[in-house]
Parts: sequence; structure tokens; C-alpha cells
Amino acid sequence: MVNFLGKIIRLHTLFVLLTLGAITALILSYTTSYIHPTSVPSLPFFGLAHWLILTINLTLCVFWAFKKSKWFIVIIIIISAGIKIHVRTFSFGANSQATSQNELRIMSYNVHLFDLYNPNTNEKHKTKNKIIEHVKDRNPDVVCFQEFYQQDSPTSFVTKDTILKIMDYKYYHERFARKRRARQNVGVAIFSRHPIIKEGNVPFEVHKGNFNYCIYTDIVKETDTFRVYNIHLQSIRLQKEDYEIFETDSNSRTPSNVTNLITKIKKAYPIRAKQAARVKKHIAASPYKVIVCGDFNDTPVSYCYNTFNSILTDAFRNTSFGIGATYAGSLPAMRIDYIFHSNQLGSRDFNIQKEKLSDHYAIDCSVFVKHSE
Repeated sequence: MVNFLGKIIRLHTLFVLLTLGAITALILSYTTSYIHPTSVPSLPFFGLAHWLILTINLTLCVFWAFKKSKWFIVIIIIISAGIKIHVRTFSFGANSQATSQNELRIMSYNVHLFDLYNPNTNEKHKTKNKIIEHVKDRNPDVVCFQEFYQQDSPTSFVTKDTILKIMDYKYYHERFARKRRARQNVGVAIFSRHPIIKEGNVPFEVHKGNFNYCIYTDIVKETDTFRVYNIHLQSIRLQKEDYEIFETDSNSRTPSNVTNLITKIKKAYPIRAKQAARVKKHIAASPYKVIVCGDFNDTPVSYCYNTFNSILTDAFRNTSFGIGATYAGSLPAMRIDYIFHSNQLGSRDFNIQKEKLSDHYAIDCSVFVKHSE
């Protein structure tokens, strides 16, 4: 009898310690959005694992509810305190049907070089054509590409000229890293059906082997001018062995490989924070209402996301319901691609591509000028 009671006490103590650890982790995940990654380098990982930590807390909440323990109330209070954080990852927005004559249909798409390095030549051409066909079907006024690839003529892998031709885009702005020997260009690009009266870029610090940029264009439609930013923030630069860590029964899940992956992720956070700060400063000086599109390589529970969310409206959260995962790779479902806009603008009809053609899904929505009340 004594041994049985001892086991119950130990089990109870174990659950109390587990609950304290889960609550602490959840609180730390809340702070991720507000503390610069260089201050506490490991803190962003709590934001990255926010959904997992929240799920653990919810499970413990149910456990303590059945036990009729006060820990149930404690967990409820902690979860409720983070409502503003939770709704960043799961949107409860309503899809506005309001329209305006000055409405832009805008798309953001990380095309992963149009599947250029697929060893199957026929398949990579099929993928490229399907990507372009998807853009054509959605028919955006403006499309922002990340990891855009273009090879100088002569080439059988035509991208830029094909898009300009079939989509009737007349205006174009790009920022590329160029491989002269292979005549290859990799970077970001903006295509527009409406006139571009100014173009430029927000300079990032150069990191060897990276193709992360931010460009902008001032686009005129009717009587309004919109400044459109296309951003590709610091990549983690995952390799095949990094993705294999997340596969079932993977032989790559060794301590050294896991450590290497953690190091890559940790290194990217402060670089993205610095890049986001530069773009935010540039936005503050914009003479026009802005639309910010791109691959942020960061989740909604992050310092980088909060940098933009603090001054702009997240179009997905403004119009949609659900998690809105945009990453199509081997990692768990995440939203890392965004369309933000000035608070004076409205948005509606947010769409996330269903067919997997890249390691990202294309996103698009309509952004419009709000009518004066």
C-alpha cells in the first residue's frame, strides 16, 4: 500500500514538473516576438515550436481538468494571456467582399528556381510550365517572385520572356546575382500590368552564396500609386541531409547533423532581424501606401514577423480562416510567406495554391483603397 501511494505521489510530482516546464516554454514563446534574436540566441526556437508547446499545454489542461486540480486554472490563464500570439498562427479573419475601382490583385511566389536542378529534364520543364500556368490562371496585376531564375539567351529554359509574353506584363524590375560563366541569374523579380514610375532596392549586407534581396516598385493604377516591396529574407540554406532529419527512420538523425541544423537556424535569425529592420525603416519613408510581399523564412511567432505586423496589416489574418501553411517542403506545415499592406488599405479573397510545384505555395489576394467614410 505504501509503495502504491509512493508511486502516485511521484507520478503527481512528475506531472507538476512537466506542467511547470510547459508553462515556462509557452511564456518564452510569447516573448520571441519582442526580444531581438541577438539578445537571447536560443529564444527564437521557442517561437518556432509555439504550436507544439501550445498543444502540450492544452493536453495538460485536459489532464488537470479531469483531476479537478487548480493547475487547470493556471494553464487556462497562461494560454489566455497569449491570445494575441495564438491568433497570429491561426487566423479567425472574415473574408471581406468590399471592392474598389483601385484594386490590385497581387501574388507572391517562391518558385524555387522553377525546379531547375531536377535531374529529369522533361519533369523540370513541366514544372516550370505549370508554375507559369498557375500564375496565368490566377491572373494577378502584380506578381512578386523569389528564387526567380533566368538564363540569358540562347536557352531552352525560358522564364522571363515567357511570363512577359503570356501574361501581357509590360513592366518589370529585378535584382539578381549573376553567374557569368553559365549566364545564369538568380534573385527576385516584380512583374506588373500597370506602369512602374520608380524602382529601387533596399540593400542587405552581402553574405557569401546568398541570393536574399528586397526590391520595390511604385506602381500606378488609376489615380493611386502603391509602393510594392518584394522581400526574400535570410534563408536557412537547408541541405538534403537537413531535410532527412524529419523523415521517419532517417539515418541522418545523428547528433552532429542535428547540431548542424540548429546552428544554421540560429545563425539566420539575427540576420533576418537586421534585414527586416532595414525594410521597416524604408517603409516609414515611403510617400505612398505600401504592399509588402515575400518569403520571410520565419513564422508568425517571430521577431521578424512582428517587425512588419507592428506597422502593417497581415492580409491573410485580415481575410482568412485557418493556419494558412505556405511552406510545401519536408518540415512541418508553416506559414512563412506573407502579403502585408498599409493599414489604410483593405484586402480580400486571399488564396493559397493547392498544387505543390515548388517548396512554397503561391499566395495571392486583392488589395484595395478603402472608401472614405
